[in-house]
Amino acid sequence: MFGFCHRKDIGTTTTARTSSRVTAPLAAAAALALAATLLVAPTPALAADGAGTIGTIAASTGGTTAIAATTATEDYAGKPATEVLATLKTKGRAPKTGYARTQFGAAWADVDHNGCDTRNDILKRDLTGTTFKSGTHDCIVTSGTLEDPYTGKTISFKRGNKTSSAVQIDHVVALSDAWQKGAQKLSASQRKQLANDPYNLLAVDGPANQRKSDGDAATWLPKNKSFRCEYVARQIGVKAKYSLWVTKAERKAMTKILNTCPTQTVPSADGTQAAADEAAKQAAEAEAAQREAEAQRQAAEEAQRQAEAQAQTQQQEADVYYPNCSAVRAAGKAPLYQGQPGYSTKLDRDRDGVACE
Repeated sequence: MFGFCHRKDIGTTTTARTSSRVTAPLAAAAALALAATLLVAPTPALAADGAGTIGTIAASTGGTTAIAATTATEDYAGKPATEVLATLKTKGRAPKTGYARTQFGAAWADVDHNGCDTRNDILKRDLTGTTFKSGTHDCIVTSGTLEDPYTGKTISFKRGNKTSSAVQIDHVVALSDAWQKGAQKLSASQRKQLANDPYNLLAVDGPANQRKSDGDAATWLPKNKSFRCEYVARQIGVKAKYSLWVTKAERKAMTKILNTCPTQTVPSADGTQAAADEAAKQAAEAEAAQREAEAQRQAAEEAQRQAEAQAQTQQQEADVYYPNCSAVRAAGKAPLYQGQPGYSTKLDRDRDGVACE
């Protein structure tokens, strides 16, 4: 689910065998009948469903649909984005006729069958410090922190009817855009895969996602300019993975962005996960450093408190004074040993270190 999928050419081989007992005329008649059947009957879709083989409809004539399998797809991850962009076809937008969100399956389906819907999978991946609703096996995210790639802001997420929309899950290549640039030709399960593919999904600032709508690179780019190269490169990766095309204006916009970062490569499928893991690691390290600093602060405060208490005790001991042994006995301190508060040599007449014996 996370990696680029290789596609293989698909074909059929029909082997006709005839018995040595069948006469030549009958064999010829059988061959003609078989050929006539293949010409009349609709050709079945040969492309396998799911992320992997992306079948394309080559032609449709006289009620017979011919399916042409695409050639094997390269693994574009790590390759220069400009090179991968060059492999994408340039066409105009197809009509939006027939588009509906349901063409890509139910929203946020659990396509990886891990028990969690796709939205919560992405929140768990992209947010740090996440908490979960009890009893959901860490599926439903209730809070967390997002370092938003689109705006550069830090967003505190809290699940709720009025708060959940602050963080939304964006399709890097919008589904409507995909529909108009090749997704109409994908099977239903392939469109479902595209809609739930973590490679095409990012947790982002809600208002920024709303402003983007179904725009492509020619009509919308992230406000955070430092993320634009990676954003465009990921769009290119998604379009290459699902055999989608770009418009002339879109290609021009992508090229303009990539000219500012000529070494930008197409992100790997686990790039967002790696970034999330690194962010989580950094957050954990920062938290550990904060705990260590707090422990050191508390230790310093305790040492200071003890020093002050000792100084106060010493001062109190220095303030003890007995004018004579009668006062020592009246205070219940007799005998008084050298080093104890109030001891003085005038009370210890024999100088043996014990006063008021």
